[in-house]
Amino acid sequence: MVLNNASDTFDIGGETTVHRLGFGAMRLTGENIIGEPDDVANAKRVLHESIARGVDLIDTADSYGPAVSERLIGEALAPYPEDLVVATKGGLLRNKQGDWKPNGDPDYLRNALLGSLDRLRTDSIDLYQFHRPDPDTPFEDSVHALAEMKDDGLIQHVGLSNVSVEQLDEARDIVEIATVQNRYNVGDRDSEAVLDACEDAHIGFIPWFPLGAGDFEAKEGDVNAVAAKHDATPQQVALAWLLQRSDVMLPIPGTSSVSHLRDNVAASHLTLDEEDMARLDE
Repeated sequence: MVLNNASDTFDIGGETTVHRLGFGAMRLTGENIIGEPDDVANAKRVLHESIARGVDLIDTADSYGPAVSERLIGEALAPYPEDLVVATKGGLLRNKQGDWKPNGDPDYLRNALLGSLDRLRTDSIDLYQFHRPDPDTPFEDSVHALAEMKDDGLIQHVGLSNVSVEQLDEARDIVEIATVQNRYNVGDRDSEAVLDACEDAHIGFIPWFPLGAGDFEAKEGDVNAVAAKHDATPQQVALAWLLQRSDVMLPIPGTSSVSHLRDNVAASHLTLDEEDMARLDE
């Protein structure tokens, strides 16, 4: 049986309501997140299936492809359903070797946003996130650029990615921060302090790499045991744990497969008991 998204909701920026289980569109590109996918039609089917299954938060970035993921979303889904939130990110450059190079220069970010608007076929980005702080650009300068673009109506909500608690506090002195996207999963909790800060401020926390590519390191045995108990997959348990870990958690598992997308959405129907959560929290 194909299940729809049963995750509860979160108000991004206190006003834009989405189901907490979203979809990450990074994998809808070529190998190493470079170039076109092998099957463009399949990539668009995955996007349409996400909508059909009740996903109303899709996350992407201009560096995925680069530009490929955003363009596919625009081609497949625009004009967008009224309740769909498309989040994207700017501030990382790519090269043919697949390197990710930060660029937080304000003029670069303004130009990057214009490109995202064009590819996504929209006049305003629902959620625009600064992809990574740039050591060669003062962090506050980058955030001020996003604040100005929000004032101009080009961005509805501002988010951050790959930041510390200190950087989050600094950014909040400049503009309202709606979300933070940091690496976090059942086997990697280095951003626990950032998650705590987001909970305190009711800021959405988007854990990237939520499934850890199926490698949960020291927690693998526990995840597998809980999965066997519930007749679920380890990936479904990892997503259910994230959803129950915090009310501000917005997991965005990504895939290029319709069947895997359905499996991920089905995780929103899985309820872990106190014993399960205690075992995975250790």
